[in-house]
Amino acid sequence: MNAGRASAIIASGTMVSRLLGFVKMAMLAWAIGQGGSLAAEAFGLANQLPNNIYALVAGGVMSAVLVPQIVKASKAADGGESYVSKILTLGGTVFLLLAIVATIAAPLLVNVYAVSAGENGTGFTDEQMALAVALAYWCMPQILFYAIYTLLGEIYNARGQFGPYTWAPVVNNVVSIAGLGAFMLLFGGEAVNSDIAVWNPDRITLLGAVTTAGVAVQALVLVLFFRKTGLKFRLDFGWRGVGLKATGTAAMWLFGIVIIGQIKGIVQSRVASLGEVANIATMQNSWYVFSLPHSVIAVSIAIAYFTSMSRHASESNIAGVRQDLSSALRGVGMLTTISAFMLAVVAVPFARILEPSFDLMLSMAWVIWAFLVCLVAFSAEYVIQRVFFSLGDTRTPFIYACFGMFITFGLLWWASTLPPVWIIAGTALAVSGANLISCAVWLVLVRRKIGPFGFKLIGLRHVQYLAYALVAAAAGAGTVWALGGYRAGGFGTVNVTGAVATCIAAGIVMALIYFGLLYLTRNPDFRATVDIVVSKFRGGRGDGGKGGAAPDVPDGTDPV
Repeated sequence: MNAGRASAIIASGTMVSRLLGFVKMAMLAWAIGQGGSLAAEAFGLANQLPNNIYALVAGGVMSAVLVPQIVKASKAADGGESYVSKILTLGGTVFLLLAIVATIAAPLLVNVYAVSAGENGTGFTDEQMALAVALAYWCMPQILFYAIYTLLGEIYNARGQFGPYTWAPVVNNVVSIAGLGAFMLLFGGEAVNSDIAVWNPDRITLLGAVTTAGVAVQALVLVLFFRKTGLKFRLDFGWRGVGLKATGTAAMWLFGIVIIGQIKGIVQSRVASLGEVANIATMQNSWYVFSLPHSVIAVSIAIAYFTSMSRHASESNIAGVRQDLSSALRGVGMLTTISAFMLAVVAVPFARILEPSFDLMLSMAWVIWAFLVCLVAFSAEYVIQRVFFSLGDTRTPFIYACFGMFITFGLLWWASTLPPVWIIAGTALAVSGANLISCAVWLVLVRRKIGPFGFKLIGLRHVQYLAYALVAAAAGAGTVWALGGYRAGGFGTVNVTGAVATCIAAGIVMALIYFGLLYLTRNPDFRATVDIVVSKFRGGRGDGGKGGAAPDVPDGTDPV
């Protein structure tokens, strides 16, 4: 499979999965509520725990170790079949035991990530703690299914089979959407289920089972299509030769980054558990909205340039690495700048999709706005880190992660001192502040690593993007205002249909103005980025002629 076709499969699968993810997110809010819902907050914490535990054990190391080892093993006489059987048996055994231990330890883990309500009444109530623990018992087995999905996914990637791995999350979302529909038919919507007193064993069982079933089916898809890899699996407990000693220094630093990220995540979760009105569920869904442009735009462009960076680095062509970095930062900045303004303009009517009242809509909008402060910097930092990975330097990211952890702690402490109704927005702003500082430091570090890379040109282009985005945002905000998207009872806030229509109308207006200005002024970054995207979907070589993806290392900034 050529790189262009592979990129198109990955991009299309990601977009469909994200779209269905929005539907699932909305249905969950309609089923159990979001802001002000104690039940939603308890579920948000319980469902996040397996992600955190899995990332702590396997994050980063999987990508750093498995793909190179599988590729190396594929040169053996059996095409790597023996190695794959060993690694799957080992991984399945380890994560089965981990899932069992984590499930038993669910009460302890819930108490680590959430603060119990104190004398001032802020924090998780006893009822919330009990519900979170009950739901966590159902969610913890996801650890095993995440592991199976990742293990098999890395094998698919190493064998050049991207389809099943990319599209399996789509099946996860479909199962979850169907299950949430059944939940609402049986137990009603958020008007009933936001009250924590109604949560009996039947509700807990169905919601927990539906959530975990989606992840299980996601893993099952890869099991059913395993023959596409050309390999056969058999249980093999002879684990010599698996390559555990081959993780090396690089994997050690990556694992350190993951640990630091999880420590920050625990502190962030405990601060967020003090919030009122907007809560952990609000923060998770706001982060999902924020991360959409990053996932679709920044990651796709970074993958394309990472391959070129890696090739130039292997040839000791630092000038080529500089050019790749400059081009990637300009392309990512061009698209994330308008994305940030678009999301900011439609934040209030968009929140209507998840929240029933205008006050709750505003609470979510404030959280989205706080996150959007750092969207451009967050994506730029992601691109800059690829430079260090292409040069085989994972030590520098680890050292900075240690420094950044204390910055994050300081900002989260500030957020914890705010009135409870502002704690979630303050937590989001703390994350943004930490990322802004982090991006500034990374710019200095990368200049020291590879020398001048055209920062003046990058800065001038970003000023141009900002100017065009402001013009587009003014027109978009006028559209939302005209459609009643900023007032209670307006067309854009009275119901979900009006809210969606308002978001679409404002988005079209802003896109036409912004990209029209780029086209009329013959912006070279606009044409270059369009060429990359078009080449992907035409099956061309928009990524420099070689396949490959950058290791996606958790940085601990994602809300828990």
